Amino acid sequence: MATDYYAVLGVPKDAGQDDIKKAYRKLARELHPDINPAEVDRMKEVTEAYSVLSDPEKRQRYDLGGSDMFGGMGGFGGAGFGGLGDIMDAFFGGGGPGAGGGRATRSRVRHGADVLVRLELDLPETAFGANKDVSYDSAIVCDECSGAGTARGTHPETCTTCRGRGEVSQVQRSFLGQVMTSRPCPACGGVGTKITHPCGRCQGEGRLADRRTVTVKVPAGVEHGMRIRLSGEGEIGPGGGPAGDLYVEIAERPHGVFERDGDDLHCRVSLPMTAAALGTSVTLKTLDGDEDISIKPGTQGGTVIPLRAHGVPHLRGAGRGDLYVHVEVLTPTKLDDEQEELLRRLSRLRGEERKPGASSNGLFGRLRDAFQGR
Repeated sequence: MATDYYAVLGVPKDAGQDDIKKAYRKLARELHPDINPAEVDRMKEVTEAYSVLSDPEKRQRYDLGGSDMFGGMGGFGGAGFGGLGDIMDAFFGGGGPGAGGGRATRSRVRHGADVLVRLELDLPETAFGANKDVSYDSAIVCDECSGAGTARGTHPETCTTCRGRGEVSQVQRSFLGQVMTSRPCPACGGVGTKITHPCGRCQGEGRLADRRTVTVKVPAGVEHGMRIRLSGEGEIGPGGGPAGDLYVEIAERPHGVFERDGDDLHCRVSLPMTAAALGTSVTLKTLDGDEDISIKPGTQGGTVIPLRAHGVPHLRGAGRGDLYVHVEVLTPTKLDDEQEELLRRLSRLRGEERKPGASSNGLFGRLRDAFQGR
């Protein structure tokens, strides 16, 4: 009695190829011997049904005469079917028996690599932005073959090893029957074609090594370690493929006066003891120019004077950071007789003179202790 292949797969007689393939994939997952060893016979029947219905020519003959016309196909692992290899093709798009093709060939044209360069900048450049030229080694399209990789008047030829499929197959016997394995063609690298007459300038690569220079627009407010991406300015890919990207990494040089903390700046101003005690005015050179800073009388060492909006502009959004001025009070290290007498007199006037046996907490005592390293 003829086997109803449509019933075996559970599809109607007018089912399309996509429906047949979906039905077969579902049954193959359920009945595969590695998963369900008890269903080997049914798997053979399902495989035989699919091998016929997935081939338009075989299906037409089957519709005319039934399954008896295909007696002796051998079922799962038999001579008329590739066994596990065809099952894997059905799962991963190989097309199954009769489809006339394996996996897609690799493209000779591939995407280019990204390039990373380091750009050193001074603080004013990172703070306010700049246009800087950056030079780097890269790959450009071959001007002789325009990326094709072939000599003029020639074209890539079909690989004789894989006959253009891009892969070679090998059939091995196992306890499951015949198992077909495929791998990229070693002769053409899986491309399916070979360049027998390569371009004399690029040797078939479709690209050339070159030194490039591009102008980088550095935005205001960038920080050390940040990267700026320039799309399409990287290496041209093999075969004249799309270019990668250029990444410019910012390296901020140390500044002689300011230390940066995010968008804020810090600096130190040293004052003589007398200036800190009496008060004074100091001119500080900031990123925006000279700025007069008022030092109040009696300013202590460690005092921090903020200058609002004198820091680095914010990279994202309006406004700027602040500048913090740290005051250091310098104690004299050497005193002549007259200076010492003046300080003693000041100490007496302020009631800070050190008496014999008293603790050295007066002004002169503190100064002398500092000189002597106490």
